[in-house]
Amino acid sequence: MIFAMSRKKEEPAAEVDFETSMAELESIVEALENDSLSLAEMISQYERGSHLLSHCDAFLKSAKLRLEKLTIREENENVLASDPDLCHVPPTAMPPNDKDDDSISLF
Repeated sequence: MIFAMSRKKEEPAAEVDFETSMAELESIVEALENDSLSLAEMISQYERGSHLLSHCDAFLKSAKLRLEKLTIREENENVLASDPDLCHVPPTAMPPNDKDDDSISLF
């Protein structure tokens, strides 16, 4: 037996902001806990919730990475501000002046 599921057109999870996704997830959890949905509706809501959960997880991981980068940048700026000598480019290494070689020099 095949169930025909009518489903209203929903926005993809990637196009919905984090707060809206979380609110929709909470309403899906409530609906699933109330046992008022048919099996087909439960499956559909579960699928939608799974997509929203993936979206929220990806958003949080991205936010964490951005904050870590900002923290590292800030720490580096603080180190440079506390020791201005670190901002100078070191002079290029010159080969030692070796007087014992047999090369001819005009000067």
